[in-house]
Amino acid sequence: MRYDLVIFDNDGVLVDSEPISNRLLAGYLTELGHPTSYEDSLRDYMGGAMHRVHDLVLERTGRRLPEDFDDVFHGRVFAAFERELEPVPGAVGVLEKLAADGVAYCVASSGSHERIRVGHRKAGLDRWFDDGRIFSSQDVGRGKPAPDLFLHAAERTGVAPERCAVVEDSPLGVQAAVAAGMDVYGFTAMTPATRLAGATRLFADMGELADLLRG
Repeated sequence: MRYDLVIFDNDGVLVDSEPISNRLLAGYLTELGHPTSYEDSLRDYMGGAMHRVHDLVLERTGRRLPEDFDDVFHGRVFAAFERELEPVPGAVGVLEKLAADGVAYCVASSGSHERIRVGHRKAGLDRWFDDGRIFSSQDVGRGKPAPDLFLHAAERTGVAPERCAVVEDSPLGVQAAVAAGMDVYGFTAMTPATRLAGATRLFADMGELADLLRG
């Protein structure tokens, strides 16, 4: 293995949550008078922390979202996760291979710790991630596309950035990994390859990842 640490994004990479959360986000914003399609949500918010939603709406409309926006949205998302959420096909196999090879791995997500935990529990991934393997944008001052979250994960794990590989499916995440000085593997299952053009490598099947990481 060419890397000492593999850092996974969570939504869309480990758990198949992007279709669920972006459908609900588009619907909720539209309810509040900010017409948003599913495609708009993927383009503007996929991979970003919640403050990005607030910032873009305020920038575009001059209006702030309700104070309880995050709580209401997450309540809808968690309820949908209980009904619908599954692991990304091939994700468990990658984790098994990394564990068997003794390669350190973690998750670094724009989502909250609660969202990560709820998703992992429903998708059956919680046994792979103890507290020391979970990092959230809540832990740093700036979320993706800033490099802070990935650098925080590397520092806490004791691995130099150049020895880290990031697995991402959003343009914001790819930008953050590049800014952190890390190799980044762009997962194109949901995102057009052209939007992940800054990635070190692109791949469409999670089952291919372990071999790609071995080089």
